[in-house]
Amino acid sequence: MNQNTVVVKILDKEYQVACPTDEQAPLMRAAQHLDQQMRHIRTSGKVIGLERIAVMAALNISYELLTVKAEGAPNKNEAATVERISERIEETLQHCRQLEIS
Repeated sequence: MNQNTVVVKILDKEYQVACPTDEQAPLMRAAQHLDQQMRHIRTSGKVIGLERIAVMAALNISYELLTVKAEGAPNKNEAATVERISERIEETLQHCRQLEIS
């Protein structure tokens, strides 16, 4: 599988993520979903700070994933893709936290 670097934009920051060519579109959709979640949380004004917003978004998305798993995902390939994308999001968030610390 060919690996390419994909640039995703989350809360007006760009992140480079290594991604197989055939998973670029799902990764972009996942990044867009994460961006929407984080913007919604930030707009609510109840959570301050990028890391806290990211953690709350990760919790919300994890809850969504677990709910889908509990209901029995109709397609195991879709569930595996969602799991891989969730892992990539977590890696990107970890990288974001490391950049903020530096």
